[in-house]
Amino acid sequence: MKPMLPTLTFEVPQGENWNYEVKYDGFRALLLWDEEVKLISRNGNSLLEIFPEIKLYLENNYEVFKKFLPLALDGELVYLENEFKAQFSTIQVRGRMRSEKKILEKALHAPCRLLVFDLLSLNGTSFSGRNYTERKLALQKLFAACNLPNKPDPISTDLLQLIPAYKNYQSLWEQVVLHDGEGIVAKQDRNIWEEGKRTTLWLKFKNFKYVSCFVTAYEKSNGYFYVGVYKDSKIYPIGQFLFGIKPEEKQALFQIIKENKTNEDDRFIHVQPAICLEIKYLELYDEQMREPHFERFRFDLSPEDCTFDKFVHQQKNLPQDIDITHPDKPLWETPAVKKIDFIRYLQEISPYILPFLQNRLLTVLRYPHGMFGEAFYQKNCPDYAPDFVQTSLHEGINYIVCNNLKTLLWLGNQLAFEFHIPFQTLSSKGPSEIVLDLDPPSRKEFKLAIKAAQMIKEVLDQLHLIGFVKTSGNKGLQIYIPLPENEYSYDDTRLFTEFIAEYLISKAPESFTIERLKRNRQNKLYVDYIQHAAGKTIVAPYSARGNETAALATPLFWDEVNDDLRMEDFTILNMMKRINEKGDPFQSYFETKKKQNFSPILEFLKQKK
Repeated sequence: MKPMLPTLTFEVPQGENWNYEVKYDGFRALLLWDEEVKLISRNGNSLLEIFPEIKLYLENNYEVFKKFLPLALDGELVYLENEFKAQFSTIQVRGRMRSEKKILEKALHAPCRLLVFDLLSLNGTSFSGRNYTERKLALQKLFAACNLPNKPDPISTDLLQLIPAYKNYQSLWEQVVLHDGEGIVAKQDRNIWEEGKRTTLWLKFKNFKYVSCFVTAYEKSNGYFYVGVYKDSKIYPIGQFLFGIKPEEKQALFQIIKENKTNEDDRFIHVQPAICLEIKYLELYDEQMREPHFERFRFDLSPEDCTFDKFVHQQKNLPQDIDITHPDKPLWETPAVKKIDFIRYLQEISPYILPFLQNRLLTVLRYPHGMFGEAFYQKNCPDYAPDFVQTSLHEGINYIVCNNLKTLLWLGNQLAFEFHIPFQTLSSKGPSEIVLDLDPPSRKEFKLAIKAAQMIKEVLDQLHLIGFVKTSGNKGLQIYIPLPENEYSYDDTRLFTEFIAEYLISKAPESFTIERLKRNRQNKLYVDYIQHAAGKTIVAPYSARGNETAALATPLFWDEVNDDLRMEDFTILNMMKRINEKGDPFQSYFETKKKQNFSPILEFLKQKK
């Protein structure tokens, strides 16, 4: 079975009979489930060997699905970065893997998801001949009946998720641009699913980026034009293009290159930078433009105007109402981080940090001059905040509540480096988690925090509790124990934090203390169990910290908590690469709240008291 395919368009159709879905960058996949599970690629190849997490998920949930079998679904197999974007580079790496060990490791720590947009058969009854509206409604009912996510969710542990349809193109497009998604597919109400057909009833419209560049060479064998930009006064190649240029323009460009060539070999005709163009492309992959198209000549530019810095800045589309002021402002010296780098980090990390900021009173630490000046805490939302910034009044303070990406980017433009949150949400009556703050006397004694975390992990394992660990981004470690909402009080959790503190001191009194006065701690690690209380805050996972190394409060895998752990290894410049390669250690954090086995431990501690 071959999938139905959309047609590329540069003009989005609009009208009552059109529906809009987010387009995700991944592997097109047909899920066929009868006697066994099959996941078939666009070219007819099996994908389950490379993506075993999908098969395992479906087989583990067989009881949920069995009454709907035989079942056939059409979708996109992706590595989901956020609700509106899948990451092309990661899915490409997964697709090339052949080592079973590496595949299983990726499946565990960075699982891919099957995003489903169409229903082909249900209970063995074909739906392909029904119109789009009927198929989509039946698909929505199927997902509701199976209690599956009704939209893509990078936090959910469900690996089968629905791609919903929208009627309002403009509002959806704004979200795609904001989250740097691939684009949109427009689908007509009346279309039926036709195997292997490329149809104009499905139209794909892509979120192209634009770059000003100059021509450097012409490839004689295939007609490609090579382009570049200036980086540190040297030509930096960014790729080549063929499509989008009219035949007469192509001939004229070739003639100019031929008449002004600097040299020629068997493959190329080379030319000095002189001819400036604007190219649109999807994204960078392996430092080359993906899907480049000629847009127009730029006779108003000189080659010196086509720089690598401008190229980098244009790679992330930001909405018009997010005005990034002074993008080249230096914030950190070593490593060298500019304001635009920090904003780009917030945009990319948003799927991982926003769930922790969601519906929580926010305190930020702002650095108006980066690490080159003084900082200040801000709790009250300033009067000049835009309308999309949500707030909540609490004890006379109008706190910012960072519930969306726009607010996060606006805070970034305000140079809010640190995001501090309470241990509960706006709707919680008690703590949403327990956090143990392991604070060594200085960075030189960081190994004390490692020792304490390892000892606590042993206790958690014995008590069958699930804990998560992160660096503070400063000099210590912090251990999280997620809890179900509105079940426990701070008095309850104090019993546990005090128990852990007493345990550490009893086992290693030479290393740990609960002495609050620094001068009396004798260079021991302070186990701050009192800090876990109403009104107190902790730095959010993935928040930057105001220190010289641009270090982050970084979630860790437990096997990373060893003597090789270094705080300065986790920075703004390498965090997304780390997540893409290793996955998010806090991926299952919110799912854990439902199954945390805390009540029996609490009852035991109450009896002990």
